Amino acid sequence: MTDTSEANKERNREIARNEEAKQVTGSFRVSTWAVAVVVIIGGILFTLGWLAAR
Repeated sequence: MTDTSEANKERNREIARNEEAKQVTGSFRVSTWAVAVVVIIGGILFTLGWLAAR
């Protein structure tokens, strides 16, 4: 019975490590997309402002 319990605990630890890795990867992707969107919108606004000032 103890072997089964230990095996389950180790399995749960492995699942937790995998989930943590997925969350870190997902957060990185979201951050990358957020930065890209801000850069694109900033570029558009800068161009519109520059054209309006001319």
